[in-house]
Amino acid sequence: MKAILKFIKKTYKDVLQSIAFYPVLISLCLFTLALIGLNIENLEIVKNIKKNIPYLFIQDYETARSILSTLIGGILSLTVFSFTMVMVVLNQASSDFSPRLLPGLISNKRHQIILGIYIGTLLYCIIMLISLGAYGVESNSLGLSTMFGAVLGVLCVGLFVYFIHSISKAIQIHNIIDRIFKRCSEFLDRQLKWQREETTALKKINSEEWTVIESETTGYFREFDISLMNHYLKNTNNQIEVLPYPNQHIWKGDPVLKLKVPIPEEELPPLHFCLDISSDRHEEDGGIGGMIKLMEIAVKAMSPGINDPGTAVDVIIKLGQLLNKMLQFPPLSSNKLEGGEVVVIKNSISAKQLMVSIVQPIRLYSKNDAMVLSILIQALTFAKGGINVSDENKQVVLEELEALKYDLEKNVGNPLDKAYVLKLF
Repeated sequence: MKAILKFIKKTYKDVLQSIAFYPVLISLCLFTLALIGLNIENLEIVKNIKKNIPYLFIQDYETARSILSTLIGGILSLTVFSFTMVMVVLNQASSDFSPRLLPGLISNKRHQIILGIYIGTLLYCIIMLISLGAYGVESNSLGLSTMFGAVLGVLCVGLFVYFIHSISKAIQIHNIIDRIFKRCSEFLDRQLKWQREETTALKKINSEEWTVIESETTGYFREFDISLMNHYLKNTNNQIEVLPYPNQHIWKGDPVLKLKVPIPEEELPPLHFCLDISSDRHEEDGGIGGMIKLMEIAVKAMSPGINDPGTAVDVIIKLGQLLNKMLQFPPLSSNKLEGGEVVVIKNSISAKQLMVSIVQPIRLYSKNDAMVLSILIQALTFAKGGINVSDENKQVVLEELEALKYDLEKNVGNPLDKAYVLKLF
């Protein structure tokens, strides 16, 4: 049962991120609507409506066939063009910014819904045209369905205009940055609230004598899913320390868990089953994953091929706010499982690792640009200024500022620019 639950969770995430999810769903709905429409044409109430307002219904066979044929050809062209536009946008985003941005663009629900309406309308009109040929010239039993097909065709034209507007906005880098920042910021706010209300903050624990559990696979750690624990693990008076932080890469054989009380050998597979380890580094925009995406955008913007310091500045300002929230997390947090006896202790990413993963790449790529360095100094100063930031984390940020000062003095040649930026320390 637990295996089925884990499979459903993974499949649900994969399906929602697929570009085909909404198109398939909407196409099935319009296919069903076409079948229903064919069956209600000859109902008495529909016949009465046709008699009372005949000008809204198509009675001529040739006219109906011409309309449906035109709709099929036109919507097919719109669909092909729209899919082509999506591919162009994805290719441009991959080459100009970062390939890791593609999942976020692909999972745009509005674009999926529009493509779904295109394909669904195309399928609807094809079914109507086939049925029209089956009923014959003398039948007027498809007036309502043909009229609805024409309405869908008009809707597709309107959606095409909106699609062009939306896809042109989606590729604008400031919109991409804002989207990632918003998701990441909301995720961190939820996590901070949960940490303060549901967990106990810890600085350190003495777990040297605990039993070490090693990883069975290589990949990126996502989470330790408590809901997948079996009855024995939940109700054993034990403490489990989860060693890796979310998005940390682990190798096969690396320590991933520590147990205060050893468990039987046969309970190890259910414990490993609770570990979610993925081969993909960036599956979501929340937490450190979203911050790494923003870092990659800034680094790409500062590369010689792109040379866009304005984008780098925008990203650094956003990262300063996110770093301020990340530095507020305690090193360790413990949470007793509701309805059970086990206590789960989780590690947060250290401030030093944050600096290495997020700040150092930007510092190394922008060490010759005084303007970008000045914004980076301001962002780090803001990041360490939160009232909930520990003294240890503040010290790590100060060390990063010292490294930034060293790079500034070594790489910025203009003495006036150098003097201006040094005043910010």
